[in-house]
Amino acid sequence: MNTGYQYTSQATWTSGRAGTVKAESADLPILFSAPPEFHGQPGLWTPEHFLIAAVAGCFVTTFIAIAELSKFEFVSLEASAVGLLEKGEGGFQFSRVTIRPVLTIANDSDRERALRLLEKAERSCLVSRSLRSEVLLEPTISVQSLAPVA
Repeated sequence: MNTGYQYTSQATWTSGRAGTVKAESADLPILFSAPPEFHGQPGLWTPEHFLIAAVAGCFVTTFIAIAELSKFEFVSLEASAVGLLEKGEGGFQFSRVTIRPVLTIANDSDRERALRLLEKAERSCLVSRSLRSEVLLEPTISVQSLAPVA
């Protein structure tokens, strides 16, 4: 049984406050910059966005794994994440990350179970569990009835 995994990314400065980042498992590099409010280039990914995107992506993949193991079927899932960056005693840091999943299910009778699985995904997501900042979950569940198959 493997008790650890290693993931490697590499950032390379290109000019100004910008660069590229790549990972051993990804074919394409991503351009990034410091945020415009920190004298970076507008329109590019920022390390701050990478962190918050990692929370959202981890939440989605964790929920999918939990739903599969629980044999829970759903119609769709989107999750946005919002990070609050605040200046404290040691400088800027994320003080809170809010995850806002929107889960669509086929039957209203599955609503409570869906909420429990969303909450379990938030507790189980390894990226958000690794953060020092507070992580909040604000789910939305909608019901979409499936048309009967003729």
